[in-house]
Amino acid sequence: MSAREPTVSPEDDDLAGYDVNGRMCIVTRESGSPDELIRFVAAPDGTVVADLKRQLPGRGCWVKIDRTLVDKAVAKKSFARALKTDVKAAADLGETVDKLLMQQLMQMMNMARKAGQFITGASKVDAAIRSGAALAVFHATDAAADGVRKIDQARKAWHLGMETEEEIPSYRLFSESEMEGLMGQNAFIHAAVLAGQAGEGVVKRAKMLEQYRNGGQSRAAGGAGRQKQ
Repeated sequence: MSAREPTVSPEDDDLAGYDVNGRMCIVTRESGSPDELIRFVAAPDGTVVADLKRQLPGRGCWVKIDRTLVDKAVAKKSFARALKTDVKAAADLGETVDKLLMQQLMQMMNMARKAGQFITGASKVDAAIRSGAALAVFHATDAAADGVRKIDQARKAWHLGMETEEEIPSYRLFSESEMEGLMGQNAFIHAAVLAGQAGEGVVKRAKMLEQYRNGGQSRAAGGAGRQKQ
C-alpha cells in the first residue's frame, strides 16, 4: 500500500469514490473537496439518500454539486455500482436534493435572524448595503422589479464608491409562497445577511443551492464585495 493511501475500513466510507486528492464524483470521475461534492449513502430501506451534513454512517459516494449530474447518476444506476449494493435511487432524487438544500438554507436564515445577522425589508436592506454591513442580499423570485432595481442601485453605489472588486452578491432562489411554506411569518421579499458565523453560513448554503441549480456554477449577481488593495 502506498504511503499516500489512507487506511479505510470497508464498512466505513467512500472506497468507491476516493482519490488521493480528495473525494471523487461518481459521474465525472473528477476529485474535489467535500465542500464541492454531495455525499450519498444507502438508507436502511435500500433507497439512496443525500447526506448533506456528511454525518450518516456507512459507505458513501459523491456527486458534484450539480443537479444534472445527480439526475445522470440516477439514470445510469451509478449509485448501486458506487455503493456496491442493490440500492434504488428514486427518479426524483435530483428534485429531492434541491428541496433539502432549500430547507437547509432557510433553516440557516432563521438561525441568522435569531443571531441578529439577517434583516428584512427594503429600507433596512438598503441601509445595510450603503453602510457596508451586508454580506449578501436576497430577493423573492416574485419581488417587484422596482424594489429589486432600487437595491441593485445601492449595491452598485457601494461597489463604485468603495472601489470593491465586486458588488455585494444578490440571490433570487425561491418565491414568497415557497418561503411561507417553510419559514411561516419569517418569509420575506427583500433581505440582507450580515457578518457573523450564522450570516456566513447563509451565504455558503446560498452558493451551494445556486451551484446545484446552475450546472455547478454560481450565477449570483455580484461577488464577495472585497475592497481593492
